[in-house]
Amino acid sequence: MAVFSRRHFLGAGAGALAALRLAPAVAADEAAGAEVHGISAFGDLKYPADFRNFDYVNPAAPKGGMFSGIPSSRAYNQSFQTFNSLNSFILKGEGAQGMDLTFTVLMARAGDEPDAMYGLAARSVRISPDKLTYRFTLRPEARFHDGSRITAHDVAWSINTLKAKGHPLIQVQMRDVKGAEALDDATVAVSFAEKRARDVPLYVAGLPIFSKKYYEARAFDESTLDTPLGSGPYKVGRFEVNRFIEFERVKDWWGADLPVCRGHYNYDTIRYEFYRDRDVAFEGFAARSYLYREEFTARIWATRYDFPALKDGRVKQERVPDETPSGGQGWFINTRREKFGDPRVREAMINAFDFEWTNKTIMYSAYARTRSPFQNSDLVAEGKPSPEELKLLEPFRGQVPDEVFGEPYVPPVSDGSGQDRTLLRKSQQLLTAAGLPVKDNKRVLPNGEVFAIEFIIDEPSFQPHHGSFIKNLGTLGIEASLRVVDAVQLRARVEAFDFDIAIQRLTMSPTPGDGLRAYFTSHAAKTRGSYNFAGVANPAIDALVEKAMAAETRSDLTFACRALDRVFRAGRYWVPQWYNTSHRLAYWDVFGHPPKLPRYTGVGERILWWHDAAKAGKLEQAKQ
Repeated sequence: MAVFSRRHFLGAGAGALAALRLAPAVAADEAAGAEVHGISAFGDLKYPADFRNFDYVNPAAPKGGMFSGIPSSRAYNQSFQTFNSLNSFILKGEGAQGMDLTFTVLMARAGDEPDAMYGLAARSVRISPDKLTYRFTLRPEARFHDGSRITAHDVAWSINTLKAKGHPLIQVQMRDVKGAEALDDATVAVSFAEKRARDVPLYVAGLPIFSKKYYEARAFDESTLDTPLGSGPYKVGRFEVNRFIEFERVKDWWGADLPVCRGHYNYDTIRYEFYRDRDVAFEGFAARSYLYREEFTARIWATRYDFPALKDGRVKQERVPDETPSGGQGWFINTRREKFGDPRVREAMINAFDFEWTNKTIMYSAYARTRSPFQNSDLVAEGKPSPEELKLLEPFRGQVPDEVFGEPYVPPVSDGSGQDRTLLRKSQQLLTAAGLPVKDNKRVLPNGEVFAIEFIIDEPSFQPHHGSFIKNLGTLGIEASLRVVDAVQLRARVEAFDFDIAIQRLTMSPTPGDGLRAYFTSHAAKTRGSYNFAGVANPAIDALVEKAMAAETRSDLTFACRALDRVFRAGRYWVPQWYNTSHRLAYWDVFGHPPKLPRYTGVGERILWWHDAAKAGKLEQAKQ
C-alpha cells in the first residue's frame, strides 16, 4: 500500500494537559493507519492525491446523445439474450445489463493500472497496520437519487447484505470479509479475516452501495422489476422485458466532477438491445437498430461487413489490440459425473477436437489456440518449472501427475484434416486403457452403459463449431449430441451443474486473487451458481489458489499462478477453444473516443466514448 507520512506533531509548550487530551486521538489514528487516497494489491499507485483525471480520458468530452448496443459481457445472474429483473446481484432472475451504472461504489478502478483504485464515494481510507481493517471516510456530497445522503450505515448494510444474500459468486469472493460496521455517519470500518485474500479489499471497494432505508420494506434477495433507489451516474429509464432497457444520465450527479469520473459517463442515454440469435442481432446492427457492436463471430466479421452503410463510410470498423488477459474459453467437462472421472477419458475428448480444421474452415483463421486459463498474460506456465514454481509444487509430488514437474500440457496440433487419424488412434488407446471398450460399435462405460455425451448451448451460431467435434467423438464410439436451449434454461442447468459439457470463458484479472476460488476450488465445485463448471476439486489446486491469494509481491503471484496453471492443465478438465488478440469493433459513425484506450479495463465504449454531434449531423445528411 502506498503510505503517505502523516504529521503527529504536538507543539512544545502546549501543556501537559493538552498533550494528554490529544494522546488518545493520535493513538486511534495510528491504530487505524495512515490516510490514503487509493489502494492497490501491492501498494503501487500511479496517480497522486491531487490528480485531476486519469491520463487516458478526454476530460473535455462533450455530454449528450445516445449509446446503444447489445451485451458483450455478463456478471452474476445476467444473460446475453434476455432479462426479466432489475436486481442483478442475486441468483434469482435474469438481471438486466447496465444496472451497475445506477449505483456508486466506494472506489473506482484506474484503467491504466493492473488493479489500483481511487476514491469515489469514499474520500479516503485508513488501513490498519495488520491490513485487516479498512476504515473508509465518505464524501459528504455523496447522495442517492432521491437526494438523501449516502451514509456509512448504507455502506455497512450493503456489504453485510451482499455477503449474506448476494449471488453465490459474490458470497464466495467475500468469504474473507468478517463484516462492516458504521462508526459514525461518515466512517465505515470493514474487517477481514486473517490470511485474507489479497484482493478482497479491492473487491469490497467496488461493490454497489444500496440504500438501507429503501430495503427496510423490501426483500433484497428477490427478483423484481421495481426500479431500486440508486446513486450512480445513470438511473433506469424506459424498458421492455426481454427486449431493451435504457439508462438516463443523472445530469446533476454529485460525482460527475471527481477525478475518477472526469471524462466518463458522457452519453445522455445508454440503451441495451436483446436478441436471441447472433445473426439476427447482426441484421439489427446493419439496419441501425443499435449503434455499436463488438464482433465475436469471425464468420460474420469476414463475410458480412459489406452492407451499404459500411461501404459509404457511415459505419466504421476498427481493431483495437487486446492487451488484457484473455482468460480461458473452452468446453468444460463436468467431472462431477462418474463417466468423466478418469483424466484419460477427458484427454481422449481433447484429442477429438480438431482446432486447426475448425479455425481454418469455420473461423477464417482468425483465432489462436487457448492453452491456459491465464492465456495472453505472463501467468501462463512455459517450459519446465522454475525453482520458485518447484518450491510450491514439491509438497504435492506423488499427489499430482508427474507431468506437472515437466513441460506443461499443451493441446495437440492436428494435421488440419478435420479427422486426424493419429490423434483419434491415441484417443482410442486412452479410452480402452480407462476401461471403456467398444461393443457393437458403441463405447461402453465400466457399468455397461453406452458412453453418451450431450453438449448444450443457447445460441445457434455455435452449432458449426460442434459438428466436426461430434463426428470425431462418434468415430470413437461415443454417442455425442448437441442440444440448443433458451438462455434461461441454460443458466438454470449450469447453475445446478446439470450438464455434461458446457462452454465457459474464464475471465481473469491482471492481478488474480479471490476470484480464483470461484473458478478452481473444491468449495466452489459444491456451490450452486459458481463458475467452477468442471467441478475441479483438487487439494493441490486449492492450496495453490491460497498461495496465489496470499502472494505479497507481483513476482510471487506470477509463480503461484504458473504452478496452479500446471496442475490445472494436467487435470484435463476442459477442451480448450480459442482466443482473439484484438477487439473487432464496428459502429455507426457518431462516436468519438480517446486516442489511447486503457490497457486493463477493455475498450470502455459505454463510459469513456462520447457522442460526436458533428459526425451525427453528417450521418443524418448522408441518410437524406
